[in-house]
Amino acid sequence: MTKEYIESAQPAEKALLIAVDTGDDPRWSAEESLEELASLATTAGAEVVGSFAQKRQTVHPNYYLGKGKAEELKEWKSRTGFTLLISDDELSPKQQRALETITKVKVLDRSGLILDIFAQRARTHEGRLQVELAQLEYQLPRLTRLWEHLSRTGGGIGTRGPGETQLETDRRIIRDRIRKMRERVEEVRIRRETAARSREKARLPTAAIVGYTNAGKSTLLNSLVGEAVVGAEDMLFATLDPTSRKVSLGDGQTLILTDTVGFIHKLPHQLVEAFRATLEEVTRADLLIEVVDASDPLAKEHRSTVRDVLDELGAGHKPKVVVYNKIDLVEAEMDHPFRPPRDDSHVVAVAARQSRGLDRLREELAATLSEMWVEVEAAIPYTAGSLLSRVRERGSVQIDYRDQDVLVTGQVAAPLAGELEDAAARWRRALASGVSGTGDGS
Repeated sequence: MTKEYIESAQPAEKALLIAVDTGDDPRWSAEESLEELASLATTAGAEVVGSFAQKRQTVHPNYYLGKGKAEELKEWKSRTGFTLLISDDELSPKQQRALETITKVKVLDRSGLILDIFAQRARTHEGRLQVELAQLEYQLPRLTRLWEHLSRTGGGIGTRGPGETQLETDRRIIRDRIRKMRERVEEVRIRRETAARSREKARLPTAAIVGYTNAGKSTLLNSLVGEAVVGAEDMLFATLDPTSRKVSLGDGQTLILTDTVGFIHKLPHQLVEAFRATLEEVTRADLLIEVVDASDPLAKEHRSTVRDVLDELGAGHKPKVVVYNKIDLVEAEMDHPFRPPRDDSHVVAVAARQSRGLDRLREELAATLSEMWVEVEAAIPYTAGSLLSRVRERGSVQIDYRDQDVLVTGQVAAPLAGELEDAAARWRRALASGVSGTGDGS
């Protein structure tokens, strides 16, 4: 019997979802947040049997819910038979322990649920490394409750010391494991930096596809490339590992597109930290392509979440093209074409699955890149053939072949303009010293 069959044969856990509505975030109602939590629970393989939110000024320090409401969970359990309790906010170890004591079932919070989904989705060695690091950092402060069974043996001789010792041993093991995992994730970051420098040496512009989870980022990349280079499924966090491909924009311009992990409301800070090596693809990109699910009624709130994460990564200032995707779903309910909001200077509406609007998107990307170009006028030697090839591919320039050198005038991307100026400076020094035919600059 295969592992897949065994897993599929296991009955789904019955989940009850709970939330405390403090009104702290006016962009999201408790009901909307619980609806998303239900999608996460379903994605993880649970069957949602109920949900409720309690209005409170603050969460209860011991029970998360008010104590009376927490006691009502026993009635919910007898009525629904839930075997898993999931809170919409991150629980302290104390709150988690109290709820488990009352309900006698496993208790998870939103962070633990998302980490479980990531563990299921991680396919590459790099993805598994980053997920394991996030899980270890999440579990470390919660170790105490895993050893509560020792205190239920009645106490006395032979129970206190070994439990204490084992707990400290486990903490030390996990801390050592975290240290080693951080070192391995740092190796991933260094490899990515090396790959990024190779792309920079080629001087090809880069764009990172960002957006809320399940907005259609992977589908957009596949459609622009013209082949299924990444899996694109209608589920949350279908893609964890970044994938980069070259895309032609026309007029000889080429762009490297990178698909990145989707963002989500209340994204666990452990994930942001663990996936920082991957998310640095966003900070290194020349521009961002923000994909928005036009058919989602919470699109505005999702955009706010994406902006918050981009600001946290230090990438909120980058040039951006906003792509409203899935317009076919919107237009199915309308009697006129979808018109995206004009809140940003570069906005395009597409139906990526049907490859609609992609030519317009390519034009908008080319226009955005052009705005990032600078004026150049540089004389470089004939031997700088590699540099001249990149200038033709990357810029809008005029090239005049003269007796001793080549004069380049026009517009190119800022990094390439710097390379041209360096080559021109070396060529001027070579001419001044009476040497010709040097200064490749490639």
